[in-house]
Amino acid sequence: MMSIYEKLLKKEATLSVIGLGYVGLPIALEFARHIKVIGFDIKEDRVEMMRNRIDPSEELQAEAFDGCDIEFTANAEDLKKANFHIVGVPTPIDNHNLPDLRPLIAASKSVGKALKKGDYVVYESTVYPGATEEDCIPILEEMSGLKAGVDFKIGFSPERINPGDKDHTITTITKVVSGNDEEALDNIAKTYELIVKAGVHRAPSIKVAEAAKIIENTQRDVNIALMNELSIIFNRMGINTYDVLEAAGTKWNFLRFYPGLVGGHCIGVDPYYLVYKAKEFRYHPQVINSGRFVNDSMGFYAAKQLVKKLIAAGKNILNSKVLVMGATFKENVADSRNSKVADLVCELKSYGVQVDVVDPYANSRDIEHEYGFELVKNPGNNYDAVVVAVNHKPYVNLTENDLKAYMKEIENPILIDIKGIFRNKIKDLTYWSF
Repeated sequence: MMSIYEKLLKKEATLSVIGLGYVGLPIALEFARHIKVIGFDIKEDRVEMMRNRIDPSEELQAEAFDGCDIEFTANAEDLKKANFHIVGVPTPIDNHNLPDLRPLIAASKSVGKALKKGDYVVYESTVYPGATEEDCIPILEEMSGLKAGVDFKIGFSPERINPGDKDHTITTITKVVSGNDEEALDNIAKTYELIVKAGVHRAPSIKVAEAAKIIENTQRDVNIALMNELSIIFNRMGINTYDVLEAAGTKWNFLRFYPGLVGGHCIGVDPYYLVYKAKEFRYHPQVINSGRFVNDSMGFYAAKQLVKKLIAAGKNILNSKVLVMGATFKENVADSRNSKVADLVCELKSYGVQVDVVDPYANSRDIEHEYGFELVKNPGNNYDAVVVAVNHKPYVNLTENDLKAYMKEIENPILIDIKGIFRNKIKDLTYWSF
């Protein structure tokens, strides 16, 4: 009897990917170069774009769709034609920083209705340890009337895609895989080895794989929080944080983390999933919560520093105009979800400052829907201050004169350089960075 892996290779079985965002679409296309794939997303407009070789996330070029045996659909009924399902939907947090599993639950219901005996379901969405077995499997069993581990197999293989990164892609990053038993693990590992040139790491259990993913981003979050806290301290001492880090970085074992705004749907979200689950076991994480507090407050902190500098320069706050350059959660991407630049903008507006925001990548409609303000297409030349909030490529090579062109021809125009990209390049402007 052929294994699911062998059936996929012979195209006698089909693989589906549920959720075609920045995680799901690259995975679906890579698999579609080797086996038959169904790509499912609930948004028909996004599906239609992909049928026309357009990535709605603006990460992939049209050539990425070449040579792919893939059917794009928004009809959940089509999932019944698949035998190996990969779920890559978002796992955000709600307004109270609690896990929002609604997309994951909805996807599990859709897959559950399509499940047949012998099928596989692998989750890629970042979750707290235990979510696959405790939250997802019961839904799959209820919807299908089948028994996990007996009638169908389950696995977890956390996504490691880094938006905007053209070097570390699905094929070049070691893939962590897990399964509910040895047979499941072997088939899941072999299936991913079809596309992952860097190889796979076989985790001993689903919970271990879930935990491994969530601590990757928690570790980065805590380390960046330390840098942000140091930047607050050094700012009071009149020391440039980047100068300090450059000096400290000459030691071979110094960890190179930098201060900044920590947003997005990974580092700024995942630690809350671990905190939530830890409380179930009556442990209240101190270090993780402290790191989250520091990082969540940095947008407000930067805004307050700018307001102080405007006042010190003799500006009337209610008549002050500020240009914020960059609105996405990180450089060179279009994704603005959970961007901490919004905190900076809203804090400035709460003081009565007039704020214009520009971004060469972001979609103005998305920004307005998410945060309530639009992007400006053509910024003027009458700003009291400029905030370079995101180090997009078009901004990195700007000169001091380029920045001054946006500012009023008066004394003490201010430049807030969040990422320190203009350090040691500014002579005339009042300069501040983390």
